[in-house]
Amino acid sequence: MFDHELREAAEHALAACRKKGLKVVTAESCTGGLIAAALTAISGSSDVVDRAFITYSNEAKREMIGVPWDAILGHGAVSEYVARAMAGGALSRSNAQIAVSVTGVAGPGGGSAEKPVGLVHFGAMRAGHESIAERHVFPGDRDNIRRLTVLTALAMVSSRSEEHTSELQSH
Repeated sequence: MFDHELREAAEHALAACRKKGLKVVTAESCTGGLIAAALTAISGSSDVVDRAFITYSNEAKREMIGVPWDAILGHGAVSEYVARAMAGGALSRSNAQIAVSVTGVAGPGGGSAEKPVGLVHFGAMRAGHESIAERHVFPGDRDNIRRLTVLTALAMVSSRSEEHTSELQSH
């Protein structure tokens, strides 16, 4: 189902989390669950993947993971602010230590001059750390945009899992 590159990225993310004993939660809008699907396509992933939130609508973002309505109205659903809020909300509503979130315009419609097709905002949070955000504008059609979004999100999970904890940094 997933190509070699996606499978390798998912395997790397799982191995990195497993090494540190970390669980992962996803909060997905434009990918509709593809990040969680890539992770769970790997046998044995249940020791790392805690849960996934598919928050395609603004109401789902609010109800399921607590994204503030004023954030959505003030910044738009496709924004850094909402991506960070999605990651934080997913983390707080799970048993995971790492959250990754995505919200974007996968196309072919829905884009604007301010928020073109291909724009994706990412949020990632590790318990006890500040959230991080990334913004990308990916080329291509809907399938390619979503594929690149999944690859980027998996890389963010790997990166967050490899960070040192504050206890380790102080020794």
